[in-house]
Amino acid sequence: MGFFTKVGQLFTGSAQSNASKKSTKGYPSEAYKGFTITPQPLADNGQFRVAALIEKQGETEEELKQHKFIRSDTVANADQAAELAVSKCKIFIDQMGDNIFN
Repeated sequence: MGFFTKVGQLFTGSAQSNASKKSTKGYPSEAYKGFTITPQPLADNGQFRVAALIEKQGETEEELKQHKFIRSDTVANADQAAELAVSKCKIFIDQMGDNIFN
């Protein structure tokens, strides 16, 4: 990667999104009120951002609704971020229900 590419990324933010926000190890999915929550903590500058994938089967067998859940919360390790993501997703599901996918 050249010098000017790195400088350009400072202004566009692409260096941060590609280099420092990587998904960590896979975590098991958890079923909750007809939804499936899969924690996907993101490494972010030495911390881990709370993130998960929320899925629900649609009206047809082929339809799978998905919502990428990402919060500004960061914690010290990926396991904590995964645990926090599940609890926050449950609250989000309780509040929004199927409107998550609108």
